[in-house]
Amino acid sequence: MMRGVDREEVDIDLEYLDDPQQQDFQQQQQLQQQSWKTPLETVLEEEEEEEEEEEDVISTQSDTRPLINERDPRQMNECLKVNFEDMIAEPESAHSGDRVWIWSHALFEVSRVWFYRIVTVLLAVPVSLITGVLFGILSCFHIWLLTPCVKITLLNTGWLQTLWSSVLDTFVLPFIQSAARCYSSIGVRLGQE
Repeated sequence: MMRGVDREEVDIDLEYLDDPQQQDFQQQQQLQQQSWKTPLETVLEEEEEEEEEEEDVISTQSDTRPLINERDPRQMNECLKVNFEDMIAEPESAHSGDRVWIWSHALFEVSRVWFYRIVTVLLAVPVSLITGVLFGILSCFHIWLLTPCVKITLLNTGWLQTLWSSVLDTFVLPFIQSAARCYSSIGVRLGQE
């Protein structure tokens, strides 16, 4: 059950509107339904709708605002989807009492959920802070040190790349092509004796 979600009733009219009088009549009914609202209320409702749409867009596009309902969008932790039946299973030949099975299942689920929550309360914030700092430092080094050094090296060694490819084309390529022509006429035939 979802909490905090307002349900909105929507009437859908599936009739085909050929008659212009019927269209005018329906438009008048809609205006009458909204006529009891003051213009200020109408404007405020429109602004609220726009804010909700903006929040939806922000929540799906922002990297800093966590998505509450979609916490593993890339399915990184599929291996951790473990249920009681995945861990403990009794064959037909050995059954414990029904109450023992029910209580074991309940204790497994409750202890798994609550120990996870307790450990995350203790570790989630410090670990996320440490990993955020670590990735920030690594990003800074990569952007401001590593990438410029690689670009400078590639710019200054462009002549070396040209020289090396010329040496390979001049001296090594003819030997490899001649060896390929020599070995291309060799055929292997497999037979049973």
